[in-house]
Amino acid sequence: MDKITAFFEEMKSRRVAFIGTGVSHTELIAKFREKGIGVTVLDKRSPDQFQETFEKLSAVGTAFITGEDYLDHLTDFDVVFRTPGMYFNHPALVHARENGVVITSEMEVFFDLCPCKIYAVTGSDGKSTSTTLIAEILAEHGKTVHKGGNIGRALLPIIEEIREEDAAVVELSSFQLISMRKSPDVALITNITPNHLDVHGTMEEYIQCKTNLIAHQNAFSRAVLNYDNKGTRDLAPMVRGKLNWFSRRDKIDRGAFLRDDGMLCFTEYGDTTPIVHKDDIRIPGMHNVENFLGVIAALWGDVDPADIVKVAREFGGVEHRIEFVREVRGVKWYNDSIATSPTRVLAGLRSFHQKLIVLAGGYDKKIPFEPMAETVCDRVKLLILMGVTADKIETAVKGAKNYDPEKIRILRADSMENAVEIADMEAQTGDIVTLSPACASFDLYPNFEVRGQHFKRLVKELAE
Repeated sequence: MDKITAFFEEMKSRRVAFIGTGVSHTELIAKFREKGIGVTVLDKRSPDQFQETFEKLSAVGTAFITGEDYLDHLTDFDVVFRTPGMYFNHPALVHARENGVVITSEMEVFFDLCPCKIYAVTGSDGKSTSTTLIAEILAEHGKTVHKGGNIGRALLPIIEEIREEDAAVVELSSFQLISMRKSPDVALITNITPNHLDVHGTMEEYIQCKTNLIAHQNAFSRAVLNYDNKGTRDLAPMVRGKLNWFSRRDKIDRGAFLRDDGMLCFTEYGDTTPIVHKDDIRIPGMHNVENFLGVIAALWGDVDPADIVKVAREFGGVEHRIEFVREVRGVKWYNDSIATSPTRVLAGLRSFHQKLIVLAGGYDKKIPFEPMAETVCDRVKLLILMGVTADKIETAVKGAKNYDPEKIRILRADSMENAVEIADMEAQTGDIVTLSPACASFDLYPNFEVRGQHFKRLVKELAE
């Protein structure tokens, strides 16, 4: 009996529960039921709040415990799959673990069972673009690629379809990594800056989560770290296998770097190979040059340089990341909903060569907005703020040493509809409007994708 079959057989004798029915769980619950495994879903919501999913899973024999006390029953189960949004150190989960309950996740089990090479990406910024680029380049090279984790789909439900010669490419958040005790074959950490401190509480815990991507690698693995970012550079002593750096500021001894003439190069054993010029990369911004450098360092030796060049010239970008929506009456609208932190906003603002109209604000992750304030003052003409962080962002911007009320106006909106309406009224021919929130979406939306889709729908409804 192979490892995957043995896993599903073992689960048949266990009492299994899933916390929540999000992206990582719905397909997996259906797969468990297909295998004859008994499943109970624990969800804080009432059935009418997720009626379509409730009816779909009920139809295949899934049991439910819903309501405010949904976590009171954890010790009734042998195995509990937590959603990434459920903090691993939540008191209810700690209590369950102390009482012998196995607390795991879809991605943890996938890592244990995956038969093919795994490429994984984490970092505070650039995860989604880097993950997608790795997947695109491997596919261009002829690989069958399975992309998932924090982007795309859940991969454990399709584990039986994955072959040894395929490639799995996954994006992992700190919430997923906090409990991971297995690392990928190739690990890329794009950068580490303050993020999600509302959940982790301390920067130390946040960093510790990120280090789990490389902490359990073996001597035949590859780790890729950002030489320009102190948070990642300091992790070098942890690397067990091969270390490739990437840098857009310095020529390095081993890894990918940006040469003075604009060529992205890879260097190793004293030999330097030019690959593609930064001006040939279709997606704009120096942060995307940096993303490509990290990807080159992760894939070098596994693909041909021609595969990298082709994707660089043709790849149009990730949805919600400086995504062009439409032009209305001479005004261009962009969706950067994935910019959920100040550093992501900075990357977006620097991708344009004029002052912008920016929609910002949202859920408070307890991270400071001061790091983006000076650049906002330099590159934004109109800042439209909404959400619970509006006051904090306005205070940070007005506290910047280069703040000038004559050069940047700050307005308030009480909803996304209102923010788009204000931007539409204020914008003039030639202006650029971008949704660059600097915050998570949880105050109004379940995730940044839903927020971005709502924004795009509103923009597409604007009258010509």
